[in-house]
Amino acid sequence: MRTTANNMLLFLKGLAMGAADVVPGISGGTVAFITGIYIELVATIKSFDITALKLLKSDGLRAAWHHINGNFLVVLLAGILTSVFSLAQIMHYLLLEHGVPLWSFFSGLIIGSVILLLRQNPPAKISEKLLFFVGVLIAYGISIAPSVVLEGSVMTMFFAGAIALCAMILPGISGSFILVLLGLYPVFISAIANLEIDLLLAFSVGGIIGLMLFSRFLSWLLASFQSAVIALMCGFLVGSLSIIWPWKSTLYQEVSNAGESLTKVTENILPNQFLEITGHDPQTLLCLLVFCFGFAIVLSAEFLGKIRRDA
Repeated sequence: MRTTANNMLLFLKGLAMGAADVVPGISGGTVAFITGIYIELVATIKSFDITALKLLKSDGLRAAWHHINGNFLVVLLAGILTSVFSLAQIMHYLLLEHGVPLWSFFSGLIIGSVILLLRQNPPAKISEKLLFFVGVLIAYGISIAPSVVLEGSVMTMFFAGAIALCAMILPGISGSFILVLLGLYPVFISAIANLEIDLLLAFSVGGIIGLMLFSRFLSWLLASFQSAVIALMCGFLVGSLSIIWPWKSTLYQEVSNAGESLTKVTENILPNQFLEITGHDPQTLLCLLVFCFGFAIVLSAEFLGKIRRDA
């Protein structure tokens, strides 16, 4: 049974997951992975099954609630939803006004997390090392994939929800970035801001159905090949660093022979190139400091966890 302090900590993890999920390039699954609740989260999503309905019918609400890990889910969802509808505004402000240091902070968190996870679960087999590099390539490939533009209809949002929410529980693959690739991120943000219930409902239903199916496959993988899956997910995290590299330049490329439409393309550049191309201060020293701060947060969490285990 969780204590009040544990529930508060879980709520804070939910806040971090929600804030991450609305920012293209950061995955809520990444936050769950590096904060140690990932396996429990996947198992909880998977627990919504026929057994839960049978328990509800035969043994009552309490037994079904225990089966689906209801307390965990309610506290975590409360944090996620609170973040999406409140802290998300702060994240968007930071992204627009202080984007370069923010991405540097995220980079420090992710690199520190990868080092920690690989130290705790070192890939011993050649197959696990290979999966790590495959994960890097997959996440990097997604990061450089060209975006498309889809119509923001109810049916489109249903399938987008199924794809994006599955991506959201994969470390290193951002559900919001998937929406960017589909050209539906502005539609999604607008639907939240304007409370467009039909689009939000279609997105949610698609996401729930996708999660129910995908979580079962993912849970089986974790139970059967945990070391290999962790190696693959660490690869996802490393590959995602391309998405959140702080210094970028924006290009526009024609996508039709007549030049009637343009698509925005970003490429990673060095700090000195950032100053030359954009005319903005690369804030190199500040970025280095917040990078180290993010890195130190992960190492501090490991140190505090070790002290608690040894106490």
